[in-house]
Amino acid sequence: MMKKNINNMQTQLKRVIIFSVVIFTVFSCVPTRQFTDIQEKNRKLLAENDLLKSENQGFSVKNKELTSELKSLEGEIKEIEKKHREKTEECDMLLKDYNRANRQYIDLRKAQEELIKGNDKETRRLLKQLQVTQESLQEKEDELRELEVSLSSKKQNLEELLFELDQRNARLIELEKILRKKDSVVLALKDNVSSALMGFKNDGLTVSLKNGKVYVSLEEKLLFGTGSTTVSSSGVDALEKLGLVLEQNTDINIMIEGHTDDVPYKLDSGPIKDNWDLSVKRATAVVRILLDNSSINPKRLIASGRGESMPVDPAKTTEARRKNRRTEIILTPKLDELFRILENN
Repeated sequence: MMKKNINNMQTQLKRVIIFSVVIFTVFSCVPTRQFTDIQEKNRKLLAENDLLKSENQGFSVKNKELTSELKSLEGEIKEIEKKHREKTEECDMLLKDYNRANRQYIDLRKAQEELIKGNDKETRRLLKQLQVTQESLQEKEDELRELEVSLSSKKQNLEELLFELDQRNARLIELEKILRKKDSVVLALKDNVSSALMGFKNDGLTVSLKNGKVYVSLEEKLLFGTGSTTVSSSGVDALEKLGLVLEQNTDINIMIEGHTDDVPYKLDSGPIKDNWDLSVKRATAVVRILLDNSSINPKRLIASGRGESMPVDPAKTTEARRKNRRTEIILTPKLDELFRILENN
């Protein structure tokens, strides 16, 4: 089902790209800004396509590992079943030998009774032969008992292995179900967040998927003035809309990360000491607005500062530094059920 969804999305992306090329060809006189917007949308769609391919490869590798483990267990079961059949055949052979020896014993007893009054020498010979037959019969009985015990043990091992295989299959099915549910929740959350913040996308706001998480990135110009930790009115508006979406998705953890460029913060008599301090205080300011304007449980929120340590563009240009001055809100689904299954394994 996951592969089918990814293929559908890839097909839709291809259609959008073809449609964009046609629009460009027909309306080549469209203003440069509109053409740039179209190119940006195409770039984002291609990026999402690459991301979906990467996630699909990860799930394929996990599926291959689980399938390989399943095949290994099935091979062990077949080997045990083969040994069980061999022991059963051996048991049947011993049983036939036992029955044959038992018939010989009965025949000898009859012969003994007929010859009891006959030659004493012949009688002793028959008695000795009877004794040997009895001893042989006893040995066959002992071997038969040992084989029955061995077969019983093998059967118990086989049943335990089959039970363990059934449990692993059940856990595998449950794990796949949780993964599909998590992917569905993340995709729905991304769509809801994108819809709620649609009006801010031209103001330095982007919504994307990465490593199974939703990233809401807000550039500095949308939230803060230069060197400031006070959120602007437009930034408050965007955060209020985002908070309404997040308070309805209670199974999502929220991390707010502040980021700066590599230009050293100008020290003065104020409370901010450097870029690290600035990034942390900005993240905290965003947290307070989310809490003040929604019913989000504070336990779901984490505020952190990254300073200049994680740039999206390492170039030393004005445009690169503008991109790096941002606040990222990272939305992660809770995976308590998944961790429980993995711990049980």
